[in-house]
Amino acid sequence: MAENTGLPDGVPAESRGRLTLAGVHPRRTISALLVLLVAIAIAPILAFSIVLLQSNARAQMEVVDTLAEAATNSIAESVEREITGMITTLRVISTAPSLREGRIRELYDWARSSLAGSGGHLILVDPDFNQIFNTRVPIGQALGQTSNPAAVQHAVDSRQPVISDIFFGRTAQTWVFNVVMPVPEEGRVPALILTQNAENLQRLLQQGRSGNGWSTALLDRGGKVLASTSGSTEIAQPFFLDLDLQSHTDPEHFWKTVGERDYEVVISPSPSSGWWVVSWISSQDASRSTRRALLLLLVGGGIVIAVVMLAALYLARQIARSVRGLALDAKRLGTGELVEMRTYPVAEVNVVAQALADASRERQSAENEIRFLMREVAHRSKNQLTVVSSIAKQSARNATSFPDFQESFQKRIQGLARSTDLLIAGGVGGVELRDLVCAQLEPFRPDSASRLSITGPVFRLGHHTAQTLGMAFHELATNAAKYGAFAGGSGRIDVNWTLSAEQLTLRWRETVAGLEKPAERRGFGTEVIERMVGRALDAEITRTMHEDGLEWVFVIPLARLEQDAPAESGAERA
Repeated sequence: MAENTGLPDGVPAESRGRLTLAGVHPRRTISALLVLLVAIAIAPILAFSIVLLQSNARAQMEVVDTLAEAATNSIAESVEREITGMITTLRVISTAPSLREGRIRELYDWARSSLAGSGGHLILVDPDFNQIFNTRVPIGQALGQTSNPAAVQHAVDSRQPVISDIFFGRTAQTWVFNVVMPVPEEGRVPALILTQNAENLQRLLQQGRSGNGWSTALLDRGGKVLASTSGSTEIAQPFFLDLDLQSHTDPEHFWKTVGERDYEVVISPSPSSGWWVVSWISSQDASRSTRRALLLLLVGGGIVIAVVMLAALYLARQIARSVRGLALDAKRLGTGELVEMRTYPVAEVNVVAQALADASRERQSAENEIRFLMREVAHRSKNQLTVVSSIAKQSARNATSFPDFQESFQKRIQGLARSTDLLIAGGVGGVELRDLVCAQLEPFRPDSASRLSITGPVFRLGHHTAQTLGMAFHELATNAAKYGAFAGGSGRIDVNWTLSAEQLTLRWRETVAGLEKPAERRGFGTEVIERMVGRALDAEITRTMHEDGLEWVFVIPLARLEQDAPAESGAERA
């Protein structure tokens, strides 16, 4: 026989397993869902932060470029002021009386003291450009020709101050530059020279540098380095960017490629000297701060994501543990076990757990009630069978023929059924005593309502007690219909009861005019009354035959009625 898989015919067997799961949504754990939620929440924030960082980096680079331009121009102005100051100093010296009058020693001492601390040194040359004195060394020392005669010659020829490029001074034994001032009067001194070490210009670059990764250098007209803030750039060496400075006349900002690296360059001229201030930064250094900030963002974002992920996993574990606890409680509930309320870290889960615990208690209560009712049904069934068996035995014992047995047995079974109907209608609350009396007398009562009186306070009987008293009332009513108050057309029955703190007193009184005393014999009714009522309920029973009728008095302890004594105790002995 072919296996019924619920799949269309013709589907290959190897595909059936896959097809049966095709419509099932993939199941995801709480951890996966929380991690996905964290990723969805953080990813846009991280992306927005990166975009914002890049935008901020561009704005910051624009600010830095502006600062670099301003710093370069500021350094160029400082160089200009330095050169102008040196020219002014030479002008002052050129007008000194000691120079005009040839008092060389006096001029030497005055210049040496005046230039002390300025970093400048005065050189006096003769027409052959030999040094008469140099304030670097004591006067009178033989010095020879100046190290840069071309600048002196240019100044004499042009009759204008001349600023030299960088050169190595033999007297200074370091790299220097000169400012040459021609002397207008003819005489032994054609020009004055104010010389400085090139390294003195370093302070101008340091004072005006912009920082932020930018380097600055001061270049002479030949493109050699006078001073630099970069340790990789040597003084008196050609500038590594190989700039065509002569093609630039104004401050400019541009990019220069050297090898495989790009440089951002800012240049600003010093008109008096013909020198250039150059600031530069490589593209790698320019973007270093951005890369650092991006790296910091990524590292910080990674740490935040890791912490949030760990927190999400921890929360997921707590939720999963709670859900597993709920699943276990649900299984226990399904098997009928008692589920105790357990506290979970999630408030909503606690609500479900409380509902499961309540449902478990309700189920336990319902199952206990069902088991009680089943035992009650079994118990009552046994009682009923016992009573029916006793009724059958007594009916047969007292019957003279089968029709007589059939009639008495049927009537007694009907009386028992009426009591049972009342018990079922009353449920666990029991049966009202008045309803029980009315139900048993109803089939026998005459048309005249004045012939029956039922009085007494409200009192509720238990199941077993109602069954026992119901059979007694049936027998009394049957006897009254056959031999007593209801046998003729004028008899009367009065049923009343009273309650005290400890007992119920019930009185059955029949009144019959012209009563003939019946024959003394013990029938089934007497058995029921004496055995079932008397013994089962510990009742004191008094039977009195008056001149005008029969009277039964039952005194039953309330404790026995409250205990709802089993009816079979008397029936089994009947």
